[in-house]
Amino acid sequence: MRLGIVRGKVVLSVSDPSLIGTRFLIVEPVTARALAAQDGTGGGKQLIVADHLAPAEGQMIAFVEGREAANPYWPGRAPVDAYCSLLVDAVDYHPPGADADLVKGRTPKTG
Repeated sequence: MRLGIVRGKVVLSVSDPSLIGTRFLIVEPVTARALAAQDGTGGGKQLIVADHLAPAEGQMIAFVEGREAANPYWPGRAPVDAYCSLLVDAVDYHPPGADADLVKGRTPKTG
C-alpha cells in the first residue's frame, strides 16, 4: 500500500462493462522526502487509480497495486492495476533516525 495525492479525474468514453460505476483518479504518489517536508507535494510519477470512495482533489489517499487492486471486484474480474483503498485524515511521520536523536536529547537533523 502506498500514499498518494489526488490530482484530478479521468473520464472514459468507452470502458469495460466490469468497471461500470468506477471513478478513475490521477494520483501522485508521495515520496518519503515529500512526506517529511509535509508540504502537500507528492514527488512520485502520476498514475491512474480506480476508486469507489470519492476523495476530493488534493486529498491524500492510500492505494494498492497489482492483483490486490482487483479484489474489490471479486468474484468477477476487472482490468484494474491500482485501487484507492482508504482516505487519509492525518499522517504522523517520523523519518528514520529522528526518534533515536530525540531519545538521546539531540535536535533531529533536517534536510
